[in-house]
Amino acid sequence: EISVSLSICRKMSRTATVARKTKETEISVTINLDGTGAHDVDTGIGFLDHMISQMSKHGRLDITMRCKGDLHICDHHTAEDCAIALGEAFDKALGDRKDIKRFAHAYCPLDEALTRVVVDISSRPSAHVELNLVREKIGELSCEMIPHVLESFATEARMTLHVDNIKGKNDHHKAESAFKALGVALRHAISADVGAGVPSTKGVLS
Repeated sequence: EISVSLSICRKMSRTATVARKTKETEISVTINLDGTGAHDVDTGIGFLDHMISQMSKHGRLDITMRCKGDLHICDHHTAEDCAIALGEAFDKALGDRKDIKRFAHAYCPLDEALTRVVVDISSRPSAHVELNLVREKIGELSCEMIPHVLESFATEARMTLHVDNIKGKNDHHKAESAFKALGVALRHAISADVGAGVPSTKGVLS
């Protein structure tokens, strides 16, 4: 019975596509939660592409994203709206949130940097991010936008997210270890826990 249930679970399609268009950005994103980590990301901000690709690869999330944004103004609208669209797609693909582990954490190092990520697929948006970044920018992405990207993603994905840089000197390493850890934590949190039903005593996670 368990093997049959697992087989059915694996065959379920957990994919979604979101299109978002405002006066500031035009975005399309497709996500497959049961992918291989394939990614094709072009936001117009190279370092943001790099971070989303890390999350994709280590989360085994297939992500295709395109964005045309008002980068002649600054990076804020593009970075924020990409995170919003990605979070919306994640939430849509996840569906009713049944038979998943719900809670997970991951520690990922990158050389001297080490970051811890803890997630709860709770349907209660809450994000707490401490990356201790000191540079103004990494590539063309403002360092102040990196926590905001994580917060915006968590809000739209309707999850609780804690991200804490434990140690590190290089801001690129700190940020990258965070997105890698996010991918790993998400991979475990949304993995099958057959028979769990809705993982809440309330009987609902929606």
